[in-house]
Amino acid sequence: MTTSHRIIASGPGWQVSDVVCRAGAGDRPFEEEHRTFCVAAVTSGTFRYRASQGTAMLAPGAVLLGNPGTCYECGHEHGAGDRCLSFHFAPAYMERIVEDVPGARMLAFKTPRLPPLPALMPLLAEAEAARDVGETAAFEELGLRIASAAVAASSGRTKMARTPSGRDQKRVAEAVRRIEIDADQPLSLAVLARETATSPYHFLRTFRQIAGMTPYRFLLRTRLHRAAVRLHASDKAISTIAFEAGFNDLSTFNRRFRREMGETPGSYRARRAGRR
Repeated sequence: MTTSHRIIASGPGWQVSDVVCRAGAGDRPFEEEHRTFCVAAVTSGTFRYRASQGTAMLAPGAVLLGNPGTCYECGHEHGAGDRCLSFHFAPAYMERIVEDVPGARMLAFKTPRLPPLPALMPLLAEAEAARDVGETAAFEELGLRIASAAVAASSGRTKMARTPSGRDQKRVAEAVRRIEIDADQPLSLAVLARETATSPYHFLRTFRQIAGMTPYRFLLRTRLHRAAVRLHASDKAISTIAFEAGFNDLSTFNRRFRREMGETPGSYRARRAGRR
């Protein structure tokens, strides 16, 4: 096989895979079929993509678009190999996303790809980084954000900000309190959205607008803040504090802590201990 598919993360109605293709000019393209909606970000290499929407050359930064039931073919006449982050969405899941993107009426992607777009570049960089460091929990939100950005771009619509309703503000406040109470527990976007009786995308959009960050980022910040407090006030092992704060492994905690605090947990604890 010239192509490998590694599932990175999945949930009800969605899945993201790391797809690596090693095909070259000497390999004959073969026809495949999209079973779900596909939004695949090219992270390296180039290839030709042919589907019912048309034919396009894809390169890093471009996004492949696929519709359920559509047959497609990829060719590598001009270079060997490529790698993609491939997001797949069930039709019902994508329908809810479309309903929540202002002005979008997409029932199917009309174009085979999106070129590198400024609106997508930060999201794609974040997704590639999450893949490389194994931050699988980030993909539930990233998938929604990338899908909605792709829908908006392919529909020719721009994102329109609107003032959150009082009801939305109440929902976000309730979600914030829920995160604060249970920050050490696994809290997925789907669970938080269900508890506020909204779709995941609507909840993500309003939470980000009101709180200034996504629910996942808020959860991480809450966990890191509590860990920092415990590092200062407790003599427990750093690994114990990390697990009690809700992190599943020490390496993720160390990396996140250093990124947010500018130093390792050990340095943070030692520096503050010296001030007592």
